[in-house]
Amino acid sequence: MSIVKFENVTRIYKSGEHELKALDDVSFNLDEGKFVVILGPSGAGKSTLLNMLGGLDSPTEGTITVNGRDISTLSDNELADYRAATVGFVFQFYNLIPTLTVYENVELVSQIAPDALDAKQMIAEVGLSDHLHNFPSELSGGEQQRISIARALAKNPKILLCDEPTGALDSETGVRVLKLLLGMARNYGKTIVIVTHNQSIAKMADTVIRVKNGKIREIINQDRPLGVEEVEW
Repeated sequence: MSIVKFENVTRIYKSGEHELKALDDVSFNLDEGKFVVILGPSGAGKSTLLNMLGGLDSPTEGTITVNGRDISTLSDNELADYRAATVGFVFQFYNLIPTLTVYENVELVSQIAPDALDAKQMIAEVGLSDHLHNFPSELSGGEQQRISIARALAKNPKILLCDEPTGALDSETGVRVLKLLLGMARNYGKTIVIVTHNQSIAKMADTVIRVKNGKIREIINQDRPLGVEEVEW
């Protein structure tokens, strides 16, 4: 069952008389509960695509339907409600609040998300229950990323959007983070969308979308994606 549908989506940015077509007539569907990788070089349009799916940007042309709702025509207030209720974000840099503890960083989402999950439970899911009262500066990079994932999951989103989530991590920690994200799709039915230039991550995906110069070059639905342990790094 499709949860996301892009139909002829174009995004043009203007600066004076200059125009940049970041996305050019993009169409695709994403099924619910799948692990999706958007693959392409820097400047291909990957992050623009992710931002529009996350309600952080709107198309110049075309429609974006999420969970049966056209989000391309929503007002700013409606988009804020959409972001709070439907999507979670995980970025390459963790965006944790340095003056709040691990628990407080994750619990914070209960103030904006209508169906937020228990913060302690989500921290346990990422294996960091013994760090509830630590501050972000007391954690390693990998631990901070796992807390950012716990915070995103605590929103109880239908879709988790990840922009280069392992880009700042060493190989071993990156594998652990990917294993966690893959488990969210396989075991909890979350739709995970990862933007990356890393070809190895694509081997794990149910669906791979290759983007170049703002266009979809290829969509691959893999019958048997590899598990994390099967991928050679």
